[in-house]
Amino acid sequence: MPLIPEEPQIHEKAQGPRATPASGRTAPTPRPVPGPRPAAPPRPGRPGPARPAPPAQRAPRDTAAEPGPSGPAAPSTPEATSAAPKIQLIPATPDGALDAAEEAVDLLLDSGRTPGDVLVITTGELHPWAAHELSFGDAAYWAQHDAGDDVFYTDAAVADRAASRAVVVVALNGGPEAAAVTALTVAHSRAGALLIVCGDPQRINSVLGAGV
Repeated sequence: MPLIPEEPQIHEKAQGPRATPASGRTAPTPRPVPGPRPAAPPRPGRPGPARPAPPAQRAPRDTAAEPGPSGPAAPSTPEATSAAPKIQLIPATPDGALDAAEEAVDLLLDSGRTPGDVLVITTGELHPWAAHELSFGDAAYWAQHDAGDDVFYTDAAVADRAASRAVVVVALNGGPEAAAVTALTVAHSRAGALLIVCGDPQRINSVLGAGV
């Protein structure tokens, strides 16, 4: 038959630490078991490249050349160099065209475009960034264009000096009719995948219908 194990005997020396230490000495305080270390706080990210801060975003509509409700722009996709660029139209007055262009640039960057993908052409007053950079001289201004690492803003009168980029945004913010024709003609030839035009729909369609 199986043996019944005897209950273990608790001896004096196996007992835990006594409340009152012998000989009046203070008993050492047990060291606490270290718990898991708290995770280090995340380091703040590095700020992106500086560029003019656009206002709140409005999305241009992807269409041939007709005004309509705004919709989200498509994210960055590989461009087919042999195909004509898509054309998006954002209806805007001459006074509001520059703001609309800035909003379009903001959406492009938010959707995955890199700043060097984008060229902005104005027909009237210079964009503030272009005016500021030109104050340091023409050579320094175009050197930033050649670097190709940021959004580049230029005027219709000199836009033909700009190299092709994936996206070209035109702001019809005033200027003579010839400036609009020049801006749209150059923009159409420089845009690799997408041409966004901010301005009066009738004016845009008349220029586009003339063979741009």
